[in-house]
Amino acid sequence: MTKNEGVTDNKLWGGRFREKTDKIVDSFNASISYDRRLYSQDIAGSKAHCRMMAKQKIISGEEASQILAALSEIENEMDRGEFSFHEAYEDIHSAVEKALIEKIGILGEKLHTGRSRNDQVALDLRLYVREAIEKVNLLIREMQKVLTDLAEKNIDLVLPGYTHLQRAQPVLLAHHLLAYVEMLKRDRQRLQGNLVRVNVLPLGSAALAGATFKLDRDMVAKELGFGTISDNSMDAVSDRDFVLDFLFAASTLMMHLSRLSEEIVIWSTQEFNFIRLPDELCTGSSIMPQKKNPDLPELIRGKTGRVYGHLMALLTTMKGLPLTYNKDMQEDKESLFDAVDTVEQCLMVMTRLLKKLSFNKEVMKKAIDKGYLVATDLADYLVGRGLTFRKAHQIVGEMVLYGIGQKKEFNQFSLDEMNRFSKEIENNVYAWLDPAQCVERRNLPGGTASERVKKSIKKAKREIG
Repeated sequence: MTKNEGVTDNKLWGGRFREKTDKIVDSFNASISYDRRLYSQDIAGSKAHCRMMAKQKIISGEEASQILAALSEIENEMDRGEFSFHEAYEDIHSAVEKALIEKIGILGEKLHTGRSRNDQVALDLRLYVREAIEKVNLLIREMQKVLTDLAEKNIDLVLPGYTHLQRAQPVLLAHHLLAYVEMLKRDRQRLQGNLVRVNVLPLGSAALAGATFKLDRDMVAKELGFGTISDNSMDAVSDRDFVLDFLFAASTLMMHLSRLSEEIVIWSTQEFNFIRLPDELCTGSSIMPQKKNPDLPELIRGKTGRVYGHLMALLTTMKGLPLTYNKDMQEDKESLFDAVDTVEQCLMVMTRLLKKLSFNKEVMKKAIDKGYLVATDLADYLVGRGLTFRKAHQIVGEMVLYGIGQKKEFNQFSLDEMNRFSKEIENNVYAWLDPAQCVERRNLPGGTASERVKKSIKKAKREIG
């Protein structure tokens, strides 16, 4: 036993220290309570590193076989929940290495040759984020499918489109739903861009300056499915841009889910009553027996701020850090893990809710018949009769004011009443005042006409796959 052995609790870095580590340092410094969820990524990286060292003759083939077998045993124990992640382990890297040494003795100490926990954790996080992106992308795709199916099944429903939460113009419900399909498409594109930047191997950067051993980094990259290797060892160990990329993409995705949640909450009120939410996905009140509360979309709306907070927390952590690795960066994991869990859960909940909701067609029909939603079309009609749009806008505005006073919609005006405002108005104007025809007149790419929306549905199906 060396002089210091046992004094520092057999820390992997204990050789430098004479005094036993204070317990408060152990508890405050440790990350094993949460980074243990990276065990599969850590072991995958260790296996690839081991195989590469055998190829490079840094260790023998027999040594590599023993290490690989022991790592598989450790991973199986962790998979089954049989591994004890006790507080003595500082982090997942130390836990795996100590477990390896317990299984195969001093040979296990060779695994850390040519690497540092700095490039290990960067590797583990990249593997984790890559997997998270793939899973979130699949969940987004499933939600897009449900929205597209809803649009196709309800292609004949018309409802008010809103600006400033005021009734504006009639649109197809399908067109409205496809707007969220477009948002989710951009979310997937953002994540795909994130994936390109994630898919860079940092292992081989060691602590910050690279390793002295002849490591075959390209081999490790190929084994782990990375598209390329990092070009600068200092940047590789201190970079968390890929985590920030994910948190930004997650925040934008949550914003889109929150907007949809807000509409579901509003549409399910008695004041709107556009949709019916299923009983099994709602809750009640502890005091008011009549209540049926849209808790799920409300929670999604609320959890959006939580994900935003994780983005801001890591941005704030990273803003003042000098190169290279600093312990502050340990704070990246809990934010990342919670953001991933939150986004995945919200996508699953929203998709389930969308599958179950139904629409109140008659209520929507009544809504488009009131509020002068055809005003723009009436102005366009007057433009077709030779007026400038500004003049037409003024005339229709005056007609709205008159209609409010008389409690009449445009289609309830007599032709004589209309002619008080413009002699250009003829009997054919009434065809322009049908909300369904207002929808169909917008037959241009990106418009709400049924022909265009049907094409958009087909396109969405092709893109979603």
